[in-house]
Amino acid sequence: MRLRARIVSLTAVAVIAVGVAACAPAAGKDSPRPGKQAAIAPTSPPATPSHPSPSVTPVIQVTGAPGGVKAKGAVLADAATGQILWGRDLGTERPMASVTKVMTALLVLQGGNLGQQIRVPKAAFDYAWKYGGETASLRPGDVLTAQQLLAALLLPSGADAAYTLANAYGPGMNAFIARMNATAARMGMTHTHFTTPDGLPYPTGTATFSTPSDLLTLGLAAMRYPVFRSIVDLRFYHLPKGHGHHQYWWDNTDGLIGSYSGAMGIKTGYTDAARHCLLFEAARNGRTLIGVVLGSPPTGAAAGAQDAEKMLNWGFRLHPRAPVPG
Repeated sequence: MRLRARIVSLTAVAVIAVGVAACAPAAGKDSPRPGKQAAIAPTSPPATPSHPSPSVTPVIQVTGAPGGVKAKGAVLADAATGQILWGRDLGTERPMASVTKVMTALLVLQGGNLGQQIRVPKAAFDYAWKYGGETASLRPGDVLTAQQLLAALLLPSGADAAYTLANAYGPGMNAFIARMNATAARMGMTHTHFTTPDGLPYPTGTATFSTPSDLLTLGLAAMRYPVFRSIVDLRFYHLPKGHGHHQYWWDNTDGLIGSYSGAMGIKTGYTDAARHCLLFEAARNGRTLIGVVLGSPPTGAAAGAQDAEKMLNWGFRLHPRAPVPG
C-alpha cells in the first residue's frame, strides 16, 4: 500500500469545501444492531443543501486532544463549517473496507430515478459469495427499487446490493468503478482509489484506499442528501413481502446508532487489511460533528465505534471560539 503523508492546516478545510460543493445535490464484515425503524425521506434531492457549505472560518476553540483513540488514521470536524478539530495521519492512504459503499450510494443519488425497478441478478449472489462479502440476502430475480437497494447497501452492508446498483447505474461494473474514481477526482479526493463498489479486498487487500481527509469530504457530500441521511440514521429497515420481491429485514451495522445520543450514521467497514473503519456523524446541542476512523484494532466489533465515541465526547466538550473584536 502506498503511504503518503501531507501537511494538514486550514487549507485542508478549503479542499473539503471544494469537494463537497462539487457533489452537492441538484435544484466488509459488520455486526448488526437491532432497533426501531424510521421513515425514509422522499426521493427528490433538496433545492438547497441540508448541510451548509463548509467555510474556512474556525468557530470552535480547540484545546487538547481526544484520549484513548486507537485508530491508525482519524479526523473529527465541525460539519457546519468544515473546521478540522483533530486528526491523525490525515493524508495517509489506508484501506477503508465497506466505507467504500458511501461513494456507491452517492453515485446512485446523483443518478437519480430512485423509484426505478431493478432486478437482482444471480451474478450479485455469486459475486458476494466468491469474495466473502457481507450480504443483504437478496434473492436473485427479486425486483426492488433503487432506494430500497440503497437501504440494503448501507444498513447490512450488502455486497450483493452494491453489485446490483453498480450494474444498473454504470451501466456495468467497470463503467461504475470508473465513475467512482472520476467523481473522487472531481471532489478533490486525490488520495482515494476504488477497485470495487463495496470495498472488498480485490484484487488485493489494499487496492481500494482513501485517507481520513478524503473520506471527510465524501461524508459531507453524501450527508447533504435527505434520502441518504434518512437511511443511515435507521436502526433497522423492514421491507414487507410485495409484488416481485420477498420480505427483507436489514439491521444497521453501525454500533453508534441507538447507543450514542445524537448519532446519525454513517457507515462501518471491516476487512483483515483495513481493520475496523467508521465514517460517522452526531449532533448535540446545536453542534454537528463528522469524523472518520481507519484501522481501529480488531479487539471487537465495536472497536471503531468506541474510537468514534471518544472523539465525539471530546468534540462536544469544546467551547465556541470567542468572537474577534471588530
